[in-house]
Amino acid sequence: MPAPAIRPVVTKADINAFVELAYRLNGDDPHWVAPLRDEVKATIDPKKNGWFSHAEAQLFLAERDGKVVGRISAHIDRLALEMPPEQGFGPGTGFWGLFEAEDAGTAAAVIGQAEAWLKDKGMTRALGPVSLSIWEEPGLLVKGHDHSPTVLMGHHPARYQGWIEALGYAPAKKLLTYELDITQGFPPLVQRIIAAGEKNAKIRIRKVNKKRFDEEAAIILAILNDAWSDNWGFVPLTQPEIDDVGKKLKPLVFEDLIMIAELEGEPVAFMVTLPDLNEPLKPLKGKLLPFGWAKLLLWLRKPKARTMRVPLMGVVKRLQSSRMASQLAFMMIEYIRRAAVPNYGAERGEIGWILDDNQGMIAIADTIESRINREYVIYQKPL
Repeated sequence: MPAPAIRPVVTKADINAFVELAYRLNGDDPHWVAPLRDEVKATIDPKKNGWFSHAEAQLFLAERDGKVVGRISAHIDRLALEMPPEQGFGPGTGFWGLFEAEDAGTAAAVIGQAEAWLKDKGMTRALGPVSLSIWEEPGLLVKGHDHSPTVLMGHHPARYQGWIEALGYAPAKKLLTYELDITQGFPPLVQRIIAAGEKNAKIRIRKVNKKRFDEEAAIILAILNDAWSDNWGFVPLTQPEIDDVGKKLKPLVFEDLIMIAELEGEPVAFMVTLPDLNEPLKPLKGKLLPFGWAKLLLWLRKPKARTMRVPLMGVVKRLQSSRMASQLAFMMIEYIRRAAVPNYGAERGEIGWILDDNQGMIAIADTIESRINREYVIYQKPL
């Protein structure tokens, strides 16, 4: 099989071809959830994705005999370059993502093109797949291909793992998601911890106020940037990103599913829970017309979802080694569980992603008797 020709994405037609390839290659996978095409285009549009305020990217297409057979992005995040190397990124670290390929030869060609672009920019190390920001869809799915992903999580063909590893890539970090049955109460130990917290006058667990969306978002962002600042792969979220994410996720914000914990009146922890938008999205196959938009609008007004996903939670750094941290986490999880089951028909919770060396979060996940259901790997290779 001849090697494909690789060229940069330049025109509107190129962008459409870049987007459409994923639907062709993954459409037969019963567990793949087709994203809305306009959402994908917004992700790669510098005018609509605040991530580009501190990053640059080049998209590439692979063609063979006039047919698009592969795609990839190569990108550099200036904030990632400024991070300490011991936290995973740092000087010389570039990325690739949005990867799709029809065959191993195409995979090698597009990844090779991304590496060449990064080297030309002075990068000495490639990490991937990261699509595009570490806060968006990081990592390649290596476990959990037998069920669909939840909202804002990726899903990839199992064959990609072997193709990437054959090119000299080794795991840099593993990301985990945990699932649990939320129709039942938590174990007695957890219930006792929650009950003790409820008797503590210094603790207040409150719902967010959607009418004060920007103010609440600022509180959560401040806790997040403090809580996650020492984590592997941390890049601080910027205001342009928050603005864009806020517009995207505001329809999924339900006050009884997002909690802020206060200690003596100070916000010290939060938990964001989203009803699984992928459940109503999956039948639409990436199209809102002719009737998809109406179905989605009706669902958003009063969502019913089997699964609730916790994509983000955090406790301020000064409390992270204390018992208070886990107590606040258990309380927020329980309060959200109490709302999710009767109000949204939820049966299942998914927590993640969680870094595989985040012992605090893993201990919480184990204590509430959840189990790993999906694993993602971010790969690395010196250039």
